[in-house]
Amino acid sequence: MPKQQPDKQAHWYAIHTYPASEDTVSENLKQRIDSMDMGDKIFEILVPKEKKIKIKSGKRYTIEEKIFPNYVFVKMIVTDDSWYVVRNTPRVTGFIGSGVHPVPISDEEVKKLTKKSEKENAEYKIEVEVDDPVKVIDGPFKDFDGKISEVDKERGRVKVLVNMFGRETPVEVDFLQVKKI
Repeated sequence: MPKQQPDKQAHWYAIHTYPASEDTVSENLKQRIDSMDMGDKIFEILVPKEKKIKIKSGKRYTIEEKIFPNYVFVKMIVTDDSWYVVRNTPRVTGFIGSGVHPVPISDEEVKKLTKKSEKENAEYKIEVEVDDPVKVIDGPFKDFDGKISEVDKERGRVKVLVNMFGRETPVEVDFLQVKKI
């Protein structure tokens, strides 16, 4: 007797993986789909990522960061065979759902993820405003306390008024170099 209730329609499902194995699982699953002839039941594999800006040693880098670490999303028709192929892929711990029955994810949620992944440029998420008290956490003015005097969202820079030699001096730094106090 089949364990899965076959649904003739494809849905998106979340698969839990070992830590930092999302890309490996995606590649392994693609190979298994080809070798086990499951292309008619397993259609798409998604590891959602977004571009972020980081600063390391005073230099700015754009990196790709996984939106949902330890999860891979698969569009498939769940049958006993397709469930077995995905569930027994190396580094997969299981489907998200109750027991042996995976729970589908709405198409709207997956559309939001793909839209977030498709953005070309990393966006600046500046969480400070004019007059906010901040601490400079990187660069030549590290450990100085100050107050935001200007925010340049296009360039991702802020001007901080720091107290040097008894007077306020404006210093321009990257927004990643300050932390709200």
